[in-house]
Amino acid sequence: MSEKKKRASKILSILQDEYPKAKCHLDFDGPFELLIGCILSAQCTDKRVNEVTPGLFKKYPTPHGFARANQLELEQDIHSCGFYRAKTKSIINCTKALVEEYGGEVPSTMEELTQLTGVGRKTANVVLGNYFGTPGIIVDTHIKRLSTRLNLTTNSDPTKIEFDLMELIPQEKWTFFSNSLGDHGRTVCYARKPMCGDCMISHLCPSAGLV
Repeated sequence: MSEKKKRASKILSILQDEYPKAKCHLDFDGPFELLIGCILSAQCTDKRVNEVTPGLFKKYPTPHGFARANQLELEQDIHSCGFYRAKTKSIINCTKALVEEYGGEVPSTMEELTQLTGVGRKTANVVLGNYFGTPGIIVDTHIKRLSTRLNLTTNSDPTKIEFDLMELIPQEKWTFFSNSLGDHGRTVCYARKPMCGDCMISHLCPSAGLV
């Protein structure tokens, strides 16, 4: 086992102790709500998305509802999530595909999910890992920042980071690792002024005290 893999194993063990109940921060009931929430969360906080989705899913409870939505009206419905024009187009095209190709159901494979408009590997892994139980490394802004600081990757491309981490973390822990490291990024390892003095993995971090 490489030194980097040993260090990753120690980091995972500590995260399991510190964040035993780590989970996705988007509120959802079923894979469809999670999928739409993920599309809305691009360049937006989960907190903001969670403020928008209850009313949104009451108005459009099914893929059929979104697929038939008036574009300008939907833009207003999701305006506060940012990038609302692009997200509206993605949601309408994505839900049309769900209705026309999958009978209104969300597919459960990476290949099928990433064929949907607005769905990349990150979103697919969120849905697969947090609903379908298929482990995946979710490279969001927190995972990208922390995996770089921890020197678990030297890549900046999200897909390359994903595959680097897949080599270091046991497959059955991929989703948990993503969720727990994300929690650590939200609460301790901030983008600016990380709290290295309060960090339980600082002794395993080459960047501790240097950021």
